[in-house]
Amino acid sequence: MIKKIVIAIVCIASTGLYAQNGSVSPYSYFGIGDIQSKGTIENQMMGGIGMFADSIHLNLKNPAAYSGLGIKYGEDFGNTTYTVGLSHNRLSFANNIESQSNSVTNLEYIAVGMALKKGLGIGFGIMPYSSVGYDMLSESTNGNDDRVLNRYYGDGGLNKVYFSIGYEFMDDLSVGVTANFNFGTLENNRVQTVEDVQYGTLDKRSSKVNGMDFNYALNYTPSFKDKYRLFASVRVNTQANLTSKNTKEIGSFAVNSGANIEVVDVNLDALNLRHTELKVPTTTTLGLGFGEDRKWFVGGEYSFQGMGSFTNDFVDAPNLRYQDASSFAFGGFYIPDYSAFSGYFKRMTYRAGLRFDKTGMLLKEHEINNFGITFGFGLPMRGSFSNLNLGFEVGRKGTKYDNLIEENYFKVNVGLSLNDIWFRKRRIN
Repeated sequence: MIKKIVIAIVCIASTGLYAQNGSVSPYSYFGIGDIQSKGTIENQMMGGIGMFADSIHLNLKNPAAYSGLGIKYGEDFGNTTYTVGLSHNRLSFANNIESQSNSVTNLEYIAVGMALKKGLGIGFGIMPYSSVGYDMLSESTNGNDDRVLNRYYGDGGLNKVYFSIGYEFMDDLSVGVTANFNFGTLENNRVQTVEDVQYGTLDKRSSKVNGMDFNYALNYTPSFKDKYRLFASVRVNTQANLTSKNTKEIGSFAVNSGANIEVVDVNLDALNLRHTELKVPTTTTLGLGFGEDRKWFVGGEYSFQGMGSFTNDFVDAPNLRYQDASSFAFGGFYIPDYSAFSGYFKRMTYRAGLRFDKTGMLLKEHEINNFGITFGFGLPMRGSFSNLNLGFEVGRKGTKYDNLIEENYFKVNVGLSLNDIWFRKRRIN
């Protein structure tokens, strides 16, 4: 019965991936929205680091890790892993005047990985790449001292379908590559009304976006004294070359009823804005960790991205400019006794981490940074190598300076990692 419930959850979640509004953050107005592809729940609960790999979990951030699926480190069992992740994020927003709160529930990923033979593995799946979901009001006065109200709202986002392959071409040295196809629609709208004026104006913009990027990885995982292991990785996520097909409507509407009065399609071909390009710059990540097999692990990563070159010609973003982005992450796990016959808590995996992200966005010359603390638990399922993963993240993004918005968030994650042995029928009861 439990297996049927899990499979039903996966099917329902997969149909909802395209429809979900994955963000309620005002910062999703900028760029291509909030970046959502942050790895599995296991990765996220260790601060988002991606150099660690084992034979029973997928690592969506590191394609070289697929080389370790199935038989590795002396283990011998089923060689296909299914994984799905969900999250619920509760956010509060505050500036120097007021505060609000909101929440959003997301499907994080659906993925499958399998070993073709020892040292060679593949994986594929789907996940959100970015999400747009904001609704903001801006109030000012015009030359006649009339109140002018601007409402900015948008939704949509990009999804990512990927295929990965990892190969261990020498002992403890593996390479991998992931091909990502990104697609989706971004909606950005502005409505303006003026005090005591019967009609308002509207500006609606829509972008159908698609394009590819690649993630290359090199892992080095030598062992020491038959139980300790070094984890070193280099990952390069190439520039995402996205093509955007745009439409724009402008017009007027009746303030009292909301009915459109006159709306026209803007000739974007004449403005050379019908088709634009969004080039999300290359991200390079260096990772280093150390641990004892099936016992504990600690590691850290540094990532950098040349966001200073990013532009979006179709969507205006006043008071915004970009600079190079970077990220520091640190995390690890501890398993008291993975083979304990009694004492369930001894076989649980305890994870924790933290991260600091410089997003590269400068609003009114203030850096928009993000700091998060993560922790969680891996709950083994009886009689299999499968596990249920629970995770939590608390953090802060943005600033209140110059009446900008500060986000405080609390995120709850649930992930299932199912090994194919979990699906097999018992031959002997």
